Amino acid sequence: MATKHNYTKDDIRQMVKEENVSFLRLMFTDLFGTIKNVEVPITQLEKLLNNKMMFDGSSIDGFVRIEESDMYLYPDLSTWMVFPWSSERGKIARVICEVYTTDNKPFEGDPRNNLIRVLKDMKAAGFKDFNIGPEPEFFLFKMDENGQPTTQLNDQGSYFDMAPMDLGENCRREIVMTLEEMGFDVEAAHHEVAPGQHEIDFKYEDALAAADNIQTFKLVVKTVARKYGLYATFMPKPLSGINGSGMHLNMSLFDDNGNVFYDENGEMQLSDVAYHFLGGLLKHARAYTALCNPIVNSYKRLVPGYEAPVYVAWSGSNRSPLIRIPSARGNSTRIELRSVDPAANPYLAIAAVLEAGLDGLKNQLEPVESVDRNIYSMGETERKQNHIENLPDTLHNALKDLVKDDVMKAAIGERLCQSFVEAKNLEYDSYRTQVSEWERDQYLDKY
Repeated sequence: MATKHNYTKDDIRQMVKEENVSFLRLMFTDLFGTIKNVEVPITQLEKLLNNKMMFDGSSIDGFVRIEESDMYLYPDLSTWMVFPWSSERGKIARVICEVYTTDNKPFEGDPRNNLIRVLKDMKAAGFKDFNIGPEPEFFLFKMDENGQPTTQLNDQGSYFDMAPMDLGENCRREIVMTLEEMGFDVEAAHHEVAPGQHEIDFKYEDALAAADNIQTFKLVVKTVARKYGLYATFMPKPLSGINGSGMHLNMSLFDDNGNVFYDENGEMQLSDVAYHFLGGLLKHARAYTALCNPIVNSYKRLVPGYEAPVYVAWSGSNRSPLIRIPSARGNSTRIELRSVDPAANPYLAIAAVLEAGLDGLKNQLEPVESVDRNIYSMGETERKQNHIENLPDTLHNALKDLVKDDVMKAAIGERLCQSFVEAKNLEYDSYRTQVSEWERDQYLDKY
């Protein structure tokens, strides 16, 4: 992923001069994972560097009420980055900010602040880093003459296809080149299984930088796609009948001696720490699904037959369970959570899975036996015999599991949890009361 720098204020001032930066884009993320930014002229640089940049928090989803709306943006200077594209009036630099209250305290409703808090829990438990390697997928659709997205795919390609079948290849290549200019270490870029679907994988990074870079990645993908007259969407299931988009999270835990998931003499060369962490991930799976799959549409992807996981199980050898253990060992030993989709707020999703794993360590949880055959071919009775639960099948059911799980509620904090559950229940109620085209097609002429 993008290299992290320990920039000083003077470093920033120097880069502004050298790069002819005219505008600053101050980025942060709202409750629902939407990237927000305040763009200001470079004349506001000193105000920003001195933590004096104020904004109206009441205008941001899930933040605050009108009467407590004044908030500050504190820049994380390590995230300073000059965009490769520029306006006619000079270059644009971005910096990711933490939201603070007027009392100069981290705002509890800021998802990034919450992840920073959870990472302190991890360090208190004796660990140094929680590394995340994401695998985000997205679709490219054509846009109409008014610049609005259509549901027309830009190609009919399939997994690993090459041009000329893959018409999105030039767009994807420019996305990769832009990411690399911005410091990302791109490991793979290819056409995915579904027509119009693409995946770009970048190197793992510590949890906070990983979440920051997922957000930057989405911004770059959407920006470059528009140059090609295409619309990039991270909606989990934009079309029926084909695979949806996931964002698998590869995770590993480190201390001063290296990767604590690896044990040369352990079963499958996995340590007790890895098994307990895995036990926590399995125990809390139904609850963190609401955070890893946070929209109504997410559950159109989590159905049998389209490569997305449906069952709470793990394996070292097959891809049908929720969790897979890739074959690499040593410092590359990792756990892959396959349910997460790119609609997830990465700060909340990563905080949740980390706290789930830490709970497994704290309580020495043992995972159920691995399932090394295709779960989709099992009947319900056989799945029960193997202690295999289903993931929630709707956002409504996922929310019910979330509010019953004290560990997962604590993982995102009381304020974020309350705002999230209220908003998502409203979202589900709005969906539930809509009459769809499918219903009219099925029932209008029958009843």
